[in-house]
Amino acid sequence: MTEQQGNPDQLPADKGQGGAGATYKLAVFEYENFRGKKVELSGECKDAFEKTQRIGSVIVESGPWVGFERPGYAGEQFVLEKGEYPRWSAWTNCQSFYSLCSFRCLWLSSF
Repeated sequence: MTEQQGNPDQLPADKGQGGAGATYKLAVFEYENFRGKKVELSGECKDAFEKTQRIGSVIVESGPWVGFERPGYAGEQFVLEKGEYPRWSAWTNCQSFYSLCSFRCLWLSSF
């Protein structure tokens, strides 16, 4: 059974660029293996559940990002580097935690 993907929703972002012109882009999907509704982020997102009911997989196109287990940047934190995270076990091995709810760009500075 294949789910149809329409145009991705754009979630309003607090910030889209940081550092020395770095850009940040992240896509979250409703189900594992990049299926279901897709929401694209280009900056901080305090509550991803405003646009989707669940997050089953993530693609970091440019980053890095920090994903949080609860809205409002609360709870466990997970650093997400560029790449694909097809299911919750790809970003954590914790058995009691299986979703991300809020996201922040991880600002890097050079010394």
